[in-house]
Amino acid sequence: MSDEPDSIVLRYLRRIDERMERMESRMDDVVMRLGSIEEQVSQLRSENATLRSDFVRLEHRLDKVEQRLERIEKRLDLIDA
Repeated sequence: MSDEPDSIVLRYLRRIDERMERMESRMDDVVMRLGSIEEQVSQLRSENATLRSDFVRLEHRLDKVEQRLERIEKRLDLIDA
C-alpha cells in the first residue's frame, strides 16, 4: 500500500504545512539578523549608545525567549503547530 493519502486535500495541506515550517524558520533567521543589525547601529551612535545597546541586547534576548516558549508550547500541543 502507498503511504500517500487518498485525499488530494490532505496532500495539499501537508505541503502547506511544510512551507509554513520553512517560513517560520526563515522568519526566525530574519529576527536574529535584524537584532544583530540593531545592535551594530546602536553602537554607531555616540549619544546614549550604552543605553540603546543595552536595550537592543534585551530585545534580542526576549526574541530568543519568545522562540523557545513557542517551541515548548507546540511540543506540548498548547497551541496549533
